[in-house]
Amino acid sequence: MVRVLFVCLGNICRSPMAEAVMRDLLIKEGLDGKIEVDSAGTGDWHVGEPPHKGTQMKLEEYKIDYSFIRARQLNRSDLNHFHYVIAMDEKNLNDIGVIAGKNPTAYIARLMDFVGDESIVDVPDPYFTGNFDLTYELVKEGSGQLLNFIRKREKI
Repeated sequence: MVRVLFVCLGNICRSPMAEAVMRDLLIKEGLDGKIEVDSAGTGDWHVGEPPHKGTQMKLEEYKIDYSFIRARQLNRSDLNHFHYVIAMDEKNLNDIGVIAGKNPTAYIARLMDFVGDESIVDVPDPYFTGNFDLTYELVKEGSGQLLNFIRKREKI
C-alpha cells in the first residue's frame, strides 16, 4: 500500500480538499485499495474540525465526499508512515523539513512541483484569499499529475 499525506497550514482548506479530490480520483481509477490518502496541518488551531465551509461547498459542487475528514496536526511519525508527503506551499514544505529532520524516509515535495508550470509554485490558501475556485483547480490538476507520478514510480 502506497501512502500519501497532503499538508497545509491548518488542515481545513487546501490539504483536506486535496485528500478528498485524490481519494475521489483513486476510486474512479480503481486504485483506492492500492493508495491510501490522508491530510494534516502544520498548526494545531483546527484539530478535530471538519473542512472549512468554502472547501465543503466546492467539494459538494463536484459531488466529492469529505464527510470522513477531520483536521489533525502533522507529527514526526507521519514522515515515517507515509511514502509521499505533499505540501501545498513553500512555507509548509519548510515546516515539514523541520519536523522531518535529516534523512526523512518520505518523498517530500510541493503539489505544484508535479504540474510543471513554473509560474505557479504554491497553492494559494483560500482561508486568506477566499478563492476556493482557484484552489480547487490547482488541487485537481496537481492531484492528477501526482497520481501519474506515483503510478510510474511505484509501477501501479
